[in-house]
Amino acid sequence: MVGRRDALLPRDKGQSSVGSRIVAAVLVGVLIGCVVAFLSPNGLLTAAPTPLIRHPKMVSSACESPEQVNLLKVDILSAKEKNSELKKQVKDLMEKLRLAEQGKGHAQEQFLVLGDSHKAGPFGTVKALRTNPPVIPDESVNPRLAKILGEVAIYKEIIVALANTNVKEMLQLWFTNIKKVGIPNYLVVALDDNIEEFCKSNDVPVYRRDPDQGVDEVGKSGGNHAVSGLKFRILREFLQLGYSVLLSDVDIVYLQNPFDYLYRDSDVESMSDGHNNMTAYGYNDVFDEPSMGWARYAHTMRIWVYNSGFFYIRPTIPSIELLDRVANRLSNDPKSWDQAVFNEELFFPSHPGYYGLYAAKRTMDMYLFMNSKVLFKTVRKDAKLKKLKPVIVHVNYHPNKFERMKAIVEFYANGKQDALDHFPDGSD
Repeated sequence: MVGRRDALLPRDKGQSSVGSRIVAAVLVGVLIGCVVAFLSPNGLLTAAPTPLIRHPKMVSSACESPEQVNLLKVDILSAKEKNSELKKQVKDLMEKLRLAEQGKGHAQEQFLVLGDSHKAGPFGTVKALRTNPPVIPDESVNPRLAKILGEVAIYKEIIVALANTNVKEMLQLWFTNIKKVGIPNYLVVALDDNIEEFCKSNDVPVYRRDPDQGVDEVGKSGGNHAVSGLKFRILREFLQLGYSVLLSDVDIVYLQNPFDYLYRDSDVESMSDGHNNMTAYGYNDVFDEPSMGWARYAHTMRIWVYNSGFFYIRPTIPSIELLDRVANRLSNDPKSWDQAVFNEELFFPSHPGYYGLYAAKRTMDMYLFMNSKVLFKTVRKDAKLKKLKPVIVHVNYHPNKFERMKAIVEFYANGKQDALDHFPDGSD
């Protein structure tokens, strides 16, 4: 047994030595692997880098062919045209949005008043309809005028003045100040060839009506009152086309943009011939008749007339009816004064044998839309009122219109404080 164990001893030592070497080799291999992994995290065998692929448009311009350059130019022009079209669409949408917002309150009132019958609300909450809805535009009435208005008007609003050669000097002062203020939406209705050419040469938007026998002769040679009466017939087409018109005589000086000061809540919004709060906005005038004894005092409601030379009129049925009524009366009685007829039709109520006009009215602020009586009799003599800058001044109370217009420009636009001083309150 002893000899047998001795024979086996060398073999056990050899096996132990081999095992130790294997373990050592494994440890060395693991150690080498860790070192390699640390030094080459992506591995020893990595894929070749992907070549950079260039887009054709990234190639240097020096390498582009003329055909490619032309194509790029065409693309740029096309993009500019699309951008211009988008701007126009945005402008149209903004206009529609403004009109929609403006009409939102009116539509709600119309629904409440014209819709199904309903109960009255609590005390102090009931409101009646104030603004009539606009007419549906009809461009077939005058396609040529419709095209002009589409180019000149802003938000379907425009200042309109009628003029013939008799008022050429005042017309020039009129549109010079409109341009100076920066009002783009205005139009002169030329009543003769001379005024049409004069406007074109001064880059003033102008419209010459088609020949109309009778009316055309009045326009060419008529005086102030004749031309003033003619405007009611001409304005009808503007309203039928769906445009609101700020009708303006040419003896008016513009100092601010009037469209910034309109309420647009009535069919007619007009300046007043009144010279203080009572006469401009209405007052209770007591008539005294002593012979009546106990009933000697009678209360009357009075207001000074609207000025037919400066008013804002919306395209509504009552507005068009007003124009028709005034034009019809003036044609049947040429001696009548258009301003008197304008106010009678606007204010006289329905009574036996007569149906009054159901039109909404608003009186403009007399210090913003100022007549020349207010200016020369009151404002120029008051230190505080002299600091107020009106929107327009209408020289309607005085005959020497052109001289006073120039003085008004000197006073308000050029700051010459004594420019108005030498004029009398009234006419000479």
